[in-house]
Amino acid sequence: MGFSLPIIIQMAYLFAAALFIVGLHNLNSPATARRGNLTAAMGMFIAVVATLLHRDVVDYRTILAGVVIGSLAGTIAARKVKMTAMPQMVGIFNGFGGGASALVAIGEFWRLRGTSAAVPDDTLCTILWGLFIGGVTLSGSFMAFGKLQGFVPGRPIIFPLQRTINALLLIAYLAGSIYLMHVDIDRNVFLAVIGVSMVLGVLFVAPIGGADMPVVVSLLNSFSGLAASSAGFMLENNILIVSGALVGAAGAILTNLMSKGMNRSIVNILFGTVGAAAGPAARTTSEKSYRSIDVEQAAMILAYAGTVVIVPGYGMAVARAQQAVRDLAEQLEKRGVEVKYAIHPVAGRMPGHMNVLLAEAEVPYEKLYDMDDINPEFERTDVALVIGASDVVNPAARHAKGSPLYGMPILNVDKARQIIVVKRSMKPGFSGFDNELFTHEKTMMLFGDAREMAASVVSEVKTL
Repeated sequence: MGFSLPIIIQMAYLFAAALFIVGLHNLNSPATARRGNLTAAMGMFIAVVATLLHRDVVDYRTILAGVVIGSLAGTIAARKVKMTAMPQMVGIFNGFGGGASALVAIGEFWRLRGTSAAVPDDTLCTILWGLFIGGVTLSGSFMAFGKLQGFVPGRPIIFPLQRTINALLLIAYLAGSIYLMHVDIDRNVFLAVIGVSMVLGVLFVAPIGGADMPVVVSLLNSFSGLAASSAGFMLENNILIVSGALVGAAGAILTNLMSKGMNRSIVNILFGTVGAAAGPAARTTSEKSYRSIDVEQAAMILAYAGTVVIVPGYGMAVARAQQAVRDLAEQLEKRGVEVKYAIHPVAGRMPGHMNVLLAEAEVPYEKLYDMDDINPEFERTDVALVIGASDVVNPAARHAKGSPLYGMPILNVDKARQIIVVKRSMKPGFSGFDNELFTHEKTMMLFGDAREMAASVVSEVKTL
């Protein structure tokens, strides 16, 4: 018994969906993440090929042109975009995903509007839902990109009656949708709801502070999955439904995990306008006493330690110091020092940022420890070496009730016997709140570029 082309396509979709699930599972661990990414990519390749076999495809030249342009753009971005700009690129990709789904919704509306038959309410409802999610994701992702890149102020952007205006815009979208479904499929009304969805995306992200952008990017990633799934229902494409649902669910789970890592609810992050008001009065770090050391002193302290825990942060990413940090760890291990890496779940600008950087430098996965696993060990640690991290090691999170950090789980660096902090200056982190660790009695500040300082310490350690 032979298989017809539609059956072959659906079987290919089923196999691709299985590869997506296996790939997503492998992303649970840094050790298998690369394999998981390749597995999911293979699934997508199979899904694309199967879709191109569909009889409804009418113009392969246009599709081929899109594939070539997209492949070139993706290749250039993968090679040229710096690791520190990965969060921005992820945000842009989320926006493109939402925009693609919104374009599918617009195309379906125009196609159905040109037919003489009445458009079923469920079909129109799916189109309007996909348009809403896609439009919000597109404009919201570009707003998040602007905040991360510095084009838009990172602070919460707030204006009078903001929530009232948001509510009125949402009501306007619902009213326009009801009009389209039950009164008339009017082109001008449809264009109006497109505009409303785009404005809502901007207003959704604007009042959220830059420190919370990683959570927002993760949430928008979930939205892009929901938009893709809606597009799948519009096109009656099973693989698009499944893949969109997987992305939506994975993004929602990751968003929840990140909000827990900050000890805040998603509602508080999205609507609490954290950072809009200043925390309790506190002296700036420049007014407090601190100890600074030079490269030679840092090398002596590290070389003669028994245990060292390295705490990477965004400053390491900016300086691209991961290779120099790995070299330092190797030199210390040659002297018998036990070296581990402490990874905070929201260190950097996106989920897994530090894991990716250290994997790029070929740091063994077994040396990376999550916050819950490494925190009990700080009390037995001779030296904690903080490289570019700030908010995730700030002891103020335990007691400063008026600060944006209050209640956030942190790495217990202050419990180590000695602390070396590599920073360019005494400036606080994304939260804008003074870091009490910098002036802690056990802390020594090593000022300078993270890569240069790490490389210099390596050279000094070799001479000891």
